[in-house]
Amino acid sequence: MNGIPADLLIYIIIAIGLVFWLRNTIGTRHGDERQRPNPFADTKDNSSGSIVDILDKIEPHVVPLPKNMIFTDSEAESGVRDIMQADSHFDPAEFVENAKDAFVMVVEGFADGDRDILQALLSEPVYKGFDEAISAREKAGETVETEIHAIKKAEIVDAGLRDKMIFVSFQFTAEETAVIRDKDSNILSGDPDRITQMCDIWTFGRNLKDKDPTWQVYETRDGEPEDHKTPIPDAG
Repeated sequence: MNGIPADLLIYIIIAIGLVFWLRNTIGTRHGDERQRPNPFADTKDNSSGSIVDILDKIEPHVVPLPKNMIFTDSEAESGVRDIMQADSHFDPAEFVENAKDAFVMVVEGFADGDRDILQALLSEPVYKGFDEAISAREKAGETVETEIHAIKKAEIVDAGLRDKMIFVSFQFTAEETAVIRDKDSNILSGDPDRITQMCDIWTFGRNLKDKDPTWQVYETRDGEPEDHKTPIPDAG
């Protein structure tokens, strides 16, 4: 019987030796080996969602505005939020109440011819218009008697930043009694026993570069036509 050629037998012995050497060196898989992650596999946890999904669920932090702030549209509200970021002194709730107080003081101060109050609350161009109106009234000998009974509504129609200025425009709706008399105290217009409604749009502003956080009136104009009202000049 022919035997296995000597050279083939040598190759078989070498092959068997290599198998045992590799087995002892590398070892065998037994199920407990640490699995290497596949770099192309989807590694996000589908049970909790991806990072994008989580961020989409997070609502942006919106600072609630005070209830005494009434806006005519979303742009006016956005403008107030811009002011809140630009001016650390700006207190929205306090600002609305101060604006109402200033409105009453200016309207009644104008009727009384109180230039000191007007000069403190009005910007220079607006004060000039009021001063001229008072001077013309004084020259004609006319007087104005005004009492603001209530501010029914103070709506913010515009707000924001313009150049170095921050501004808020209000539409004031107020109930007042206004009477204009001539030099002989005869009534030219109005009724001292009648309450009428007035509607004006005023713009308050402040220069951000000024250290003084005081706001002033930068514009006054009629909001809606009325039968009779205190003759506030359009100025600014």
